[in-house]
Amino acid sequence: MAPTKDQLLWMYAAMAKARYYEDTMAAAYMDGKAPKFDIGAGPVPGEMHLAAGQEPCAAGVCVHLRPDDAVTATHRPHHVAIAKGVDLPKMTAEIFGKKTGLAGGRGGHMHLLDPAVNFSCSGIIGESAGPAVGAAIAAQMAGRDSVAVAYLGEGAANQGAFHEALNLAALWKAPVVFVIEDNAWGISVHKSKSTAVKDNSVRADSYGMPGVHIANNDTLKIFDAAGKAVKRARAGKGPSLIEIETYRFYGHFQGDPEVYRPEDEVGKLKAKDPIEKLKKHMIKKGGVSKAEADDALEAAKAEVDAAFAFARESAYPAPREALDHVFA
Repeated sequence: MAPTKDQLLWMYAAMAKARYYEDTMAAAYMDGKAPKFDIGAGPVPGEMHLAAGQEPCAAGVCVHLRPDDAVTATHRPHHVAIAKGVDLPKMTAEIFGKKTGLAGGRGGHMHLLDPAVNFSCSGIIGESAGPAVGAAIAAQMAGRDSVAVAYLGEGAANQGAFHEALNLAALWKAPVVFVIEDNAWGISVHKSKSTAVKDNSVRADSYGMPGVHIANNDTLKIFDAAGKAVKRARAGKGPSLIEIETYRFYGHFQGDPEVYRPEDEVGKLKAKDPIEKLKKHMIKKGGVSKAEADDALEAAKAEVDAAFAFARESAYPAPREALDHVFA
């Protein structure tokens, strides 16, 4: 399955937007946190997990989805949220803790929710799998051909909830796609030290579903595998599992000293930048002109800049609003 010109441009724009968003957020997050790092200081306090380098995992899958398809993401969610079409100004305001945010500033960056496009995420490892299966079964029972996609890190594949979700999804032929983003590191623990199998896609066979492993963060191969998995789910044939070897350019969290990584690792990963690879491909073989690619990049940057301006200019909620929408 080869992407059309429009799909190539869509994926490139989504990836470029996500990368520029993460780089912009990295700078905004560090504001007020120097010279001595203070996690509670600055306009964006608390932990921050950025996904620069992992953009193909989002764009290559979400290009096949509709607004009524559900997506559940991880604690590193921005690239997936952007590809799913989450309201960018409201998402950014949420991360800044502002009243105009998706949850009025209550959720922060690990607990984003946009019902308009059926997107949610959680800071709990492996939490995405169960809700995605639930959403898939709900669509199935309602007679809709909507699908659900659960994003997980490679470390989450060792959680019991992940295996329970795969078992139930396979048993009931739920229209769900499990996407494992393997960036090699579970915080500071390398996959080789935590996981008994070299490739998590082989675990799919244990539950009677197709499993695919994609090496080298390859956007086009992700597009192909995800297209087949989504088509299979819509046709009522059940779940699939895709594991993607991807890259994490930043640390596990912002402020992470990254002493566990080889010194040259990030440089080598950046030399294989998937966004530049996709750009070269679509100009050379996809019928996209350099001008069209440049326009897509500039439009993406403008959208991100507007979202950050909206967030910065928005008001904080009043202290008395802290208990609003809280169940007693």
